[in-house]
Amino acid sequence: MSFLTRLFGREPDPRETWHPLWHTLVGTAREEHWYATRGAADTLDGRFDMISMLTALFMLRLESEQDADAHGVSAAARLTELFVEDMEGQMREAGIGDPTVGKMMGRMMATLGGRAGALRNALAQEDDAPLAALVARNMHLWDEEHGPTRMAAGLRALHARLARTEFATLQRGEIAA
Repeated sequence: MSFLTRLFGREPDPRETWHPLWHTLVGTAREEHWYATRGAADTLDGRFDMISMLTALFMLRLESEQDADAHGVSAAARLTELFVEDMEGQMREAGIGDPTVGKMMGRMMATLGGRAGALRNALAQEDDAPLAALVARNMHLWDEEHGPTRMAAGLRALHARLARTEFATLQRGEIAA
């Protein structure tokens, strides 16, 4: 979609379709159990870790679909665009300036891509040890002893719920129980 088309509003923003899922993802990342019982640090870094880990997890689910919108862009890519938009907005709201925002977004995208690849590999394993090791390496935790195992179990359970959820249901921002 061109800048002028978006500016003058002749065509709806194709990301709008995925806003319900993005809001569900953010709400899921804010659920108390991630912090109170699974060990995520309730800090700015810990919350970013949850958002980026769950974004990577949701992206993996969306990648399993052979979909593309009218512009040829996949659902996983649209979700990534919403991640970028939200993170950039959060940084600007915090008063971070343009030169720094660009650099930080580059690091955040590298983090997101790295987590998606590592999650893909860890989730392919039968036991949660590789997933717990991934959590220990990549997340800020208040419970470093039990947190990785508890977080891995939570991520595995959410992964299973996402796998059971129909694509159209995800698009509406709903996840199977």
